[in-house]
Amino acid sequence: MSLTLDQVRHIAKLARLELAPGDAEATQAKLNGIFGLIEEMQAVDTTGVEPMSHPQELAQRLRTDAATESDRRAAYQTVAPQTENGLYLVPKVIE
Repeated sequence: MSLTLDQVRHIAKLARLELAPGDAEATQAKLNGIFGLIEEMQAVDTTGVEPMSHPQELAQRLRTDAATESDRRAAYQTVAPQTENGLYLVPKVIE
């Protein structure tokens, strides 16, 4: 797939980009090069190739999942206007 100058100008207009008269040709060449690379990649047979989450086989360093703070719900609820059974009570806004 290759783009014409009119298509490049139309894309620039849709993207709200202002292209100088000489920039349209350079942009066309760059975009056509990108589309050429995409066509090359799509031509490769990837049947049986499993998708990868990362190009390298790396393992993430994980920290232990441990609670670092104590339960302070009672302290937080002492300043709340209304609570009941450990829940915050709020005014009804939908009937």
